[in-house]
Amino acid sequence: MTVTALAGIVMIGIIFVTLAVGFPIGLSIGLGSAAGMVIIMPQMSSMMVSAQKMFQSVNSFSLLAIPFFVLAGNLMNFGGIARRLVGCAQLVAHRLPGSLAQTNIVANMLFGAMSGSGVAAAVAMGGILGPLEKEEGYSDEYIAVCNIASGPTGMMIPPSNIMIVYSTVAGSVSIAALFMAGYIPGILWGLGCMVVAGVMAHRRGYISKGHYTFKFVMKTLWEGIPSLLMIVIVIGGILGGIFTATEGSAIAVAYALILGFIYRNITIRDLPRILFDSVKTTAVIEYLVCVSGIMGYIMTYTKIPALVANAILGVTDSAVVILLIMNIILLIVGCFMDPTPAVLIFTPIFLPIVQTWGMHPVHFGLMMVMNLCVGTLTPPVGAILFAGCRTHNVKIEQIIKMLLPFFAVIFVTLMLITYVPALSMFIPEALGLV
Repeated sequence: MTVTALAGIVMIGIIFVTLAVGFPIGLSIGLGSAAGMVIIMPQMSSMMVSAQKMFQSVNSFSLLAIPFFVLAGNLMNFGGIARRLVGCAQLVAHRLPGSLAQTNIVANMLFGAMSGSGVAAAVAMGGILGPLEKEEGYSDEYIAVCNIASGPTGMMIPPSNIMIVYSTVAGSVSIAALFMAGYIPGILWGLGCMVVAGVMAHRRGYISKGHYTFKFVMKTLWEGIPSLLMIVIVIGGILGGIFTATEGSAIAVAYALILGFIYRNITIRDLPRILFDSVKTTAVIEYLVCVSGIMGYIMTYTKIPALVANAILGVTDSAVVILLIMNIILLIVGCFMDPTPAVLIFTPIFLPIVQTWGMHPVHFGLMMVMNLCVGTLTPPVGAILFAGCRTHNVKIEQIIKMLLPFFAVIFVTLMLITYVPALSMFIPEALGLV
């Protein structure tokens, strides 16, 4: 066995063994990568090269958008923007069966899109709408599944932190193109959840009885438009070439902070806590990017991506079958790994394969992100699943059966995104971004 092969086997072995015994994903990647580096070069050199790769991996202007979007999301949560978005969502969904649950789904799409975090959306919207839904007589299980199933939509609809990470790993992939490509898949996911929620509500007798007066509609819009304008300003500015995605994230922070002060939901005393929460979240993401820089170097050095590509292509040369295999692998990986490290690990492996037959990196990025978003709804990791269960005080075994129809609709949407490129590429192509 060559030294190169040994380094790759040791790295992968340590990562999987440490994950199996419960190590944090960042520590597992770091330990495995460190062991691989020591094998392929002397100890002193391995330390210097590791430091260089860690620095290079985060020395990216694009990655600066992540801490700003995280901070903007926290400011929106504290600043009363979430409640105003709920009001706007109610105007859309109030005449549908299970109107408050439908409102929850629409609000998750809006708030998640602004914050870039499915967990934040599920917790914020669940906390606001959950008590109201219980007053209407909705069951805890129904409330929870509607909130949880629609939580990941915000990770698809821009701005999305996971897309920024993918753009950095994939190289020379436009963040603006990825953002625009996420709209149709994210909206399709949300609409699918609304259909399932409506059918469930009709069977359970959760029929809307609300009727809003013109005065109430105008008042709600007046209160909600400043919050909705954040999407227009940030995305519009990026598309118009006024500023980059990173500069747009800083503008989102300033806008959310100003609104928080205007609404009087944020005070100077709240800022240290908001900043500290944002730093903790950002540190986790940036650390994963750092250690994945070492891992990426070892994978290239040991030619692991080429070996995996040859193994997959050795099974079949059909693009349809290969994409199905990739979907299955990513769905399984998503069950055990958060989206960020999964993107960092599997993008360099799978992207070169799909590019051999001309699949656009933007299309592949949406396929990968959507697969990994499904993993946030499944145990044992399932960040949104566990956060939603805590928010609504239900157990996973109580709701898993009710989640199955949502999974069916999400899987159909995933297959459409995978095999119909236009669903991802239409908007970026129409805007001349690709």
